[in-house]
Amino acid sequence: MNPDTLLLLQPADKDLGGGFKVRRLLPAAKRRSVGPFVFFDHFGPATEQPGNAHDVRPHPHIGLATVTYLFDGAMMHRDSIGSAQEILPGAINWMTAGRGIVHSERKPERLLDATYVNHGLQLWAALPQAFEETDPSFEHTAASDIPEAVVQGVPVRVLIGTGFGLTSPVKTFAPTLYLDIALPAGARFELPALAQEMAIYVVEGELMLDGAAAPAHTMAVLSDNTGAALQAQAAVRLVVIGGDALDGPRFITWNFVSSRRERILEAGADWKAQRMGHVPGETEFIPLPEHPFGNPPPDVKTTPV
Repeated sequence: MNPDTLLLLQPADKDLGGGFKVRRLLPAAKRRSVGPFVFFDHFGPATEQPGNAHDVRPHPHIGLATVTYLFDGAMMHRDSIGSAQEILPGAINWMTAGRGIVHSERKPERLLDATYVNHGLQLWAALPQAFEETDPSFEHTAASDIPEAVVQGVPVRVLIGTGFGLTSPVKTFAPTLYLDIALPAGARFELPALAQEMAIYVVEGELMLDGAAAPAHTMAVLSDNTGAALQAQAAVRLVVIGGDALDGPRFITWNFVSSRRERILEAGADWKAQRMGHVPGETEFIPLPEHPFGNPPPDVKTTPV
């Protein structure tokens, strides 16, 4: 890849209070999706202390799968189909929203009086059009079940998809790639073209990618069907995402993803009327924003990807 043509995406930062920072890389003005991934958030590292919590109250999704991965900390997932799962570092948690699901993400009760660090990634994968209205489901894959190996002297975990002779047990609806790679200081790593579309996100450290610098918290989007030469002077933590290109445009409004504008409107009306289900034991919820489709809202002003 020519370093002069490398597409580097910068994060849009948001501080949720108490030093809890979220960096959003997708969707971006210059790139709306990579493979099936239409949303990419990097949160933390942030110190959680007794008495504070960055809980996310029950809220809805359609047309996507949430993919949660922690480097540190813990999070309690509950949803409207009855799932209750503590999310721990190294595990992959794939929630298929399909025709509609409601979930919450909270501090686990066992950690209410503890001080600890939360640090991780949350991605959304748009479901193929044929599966946008599939039944909702939740799948937890423990860290011990994620395949890993030392490749070219570098530890690699295959979180989703296939690479380097390893295949993740996580089930997807379309070819999808998600790797966690830890480059030691001085390492050089040849990343092959493992998917039609690929991007590299630098979690920690500074990466040299085909001779170009990719600082921490930037996403480097590779040309289609190409790999890259990675090099690290100091230790670098990175993830690789990708897969087949989307099977048509998607529209994103609030927590909803769909190939059909009218479906976004339907989901908004259903949530406003509380027809999308409830998380057992929860009474709180995040209300539909006053003008989720634009202000004024006569037209569906969704964001296409």
